[in-house]
Amino acid sequence: MGICGIDEAGRGPWAGPVVAAAVILPAKGRPKGLADSKALSAEERAELALAIRACAVVGVGAASASEIDAINILQATWLAMRRALAALPQAPAAALIDGAAGPPDFPCPVECIIDGDAHVACISAASIIAKIERDRIMAALCETHPGYGFARHKGYGTPEHQAALADLGPCAIHRMSFKPVRLAFEARAGASPAATLSPNAAAS
Repeated sequence: MGICGIDEAGRGPWAGPVVAAAVILPAKGRPKGLADSKALSAEERAELALAIRACAVVGVGAASASEIDAINILQATWLAMRRALAALPQAPAAALIDGAAGPPDFPCPVECIIDGDAHVACISAASIIAKIERDRIMAALCETHPGYGFARHKGYGTPEHQAALADLGPCAIHRMSFKPVRLAFEARAGASPAATLSPNAAAS
């Protein structure tokens, strides 16, 4: 049993899931250049993700926009982390989690490390896998929910996304508990909730 690093991607966006990854790196033969995914280019992330999957034990978990709305983003992030851990084909001896706090009732010992994604190799690897997987999901959701530009902004609150939200209204993968989405919904007041949701909602 090894020690796994755990990190997430997608806490801040207005749409789409939050995705977590758990990675157990080998003692030797680790990919070079591991770093916080945010400090890497898209090409670097893609290359490192392939290298990580070629040598490491990887689990990925996610929590949907509806789950985020139901239990809040922090609890949904922890749920995604539990699912990532459960997806590992082998149980780790312990988990190192990026941030100041981790999910309670974890099935293994946990140590939380602030800025761990920049300084701890297994957490860096998890941040890269989580980012790559979430970007892949958002690109797929762009096909089923056209008009919002999800493949480009990945659900973050860019001017493009804000304009599309104002024009089209929220769709099924928007996080209605997030204030900008809720305000866009309320701006289209006068219609029932079912009518106010974009027709794209049926495509989820």
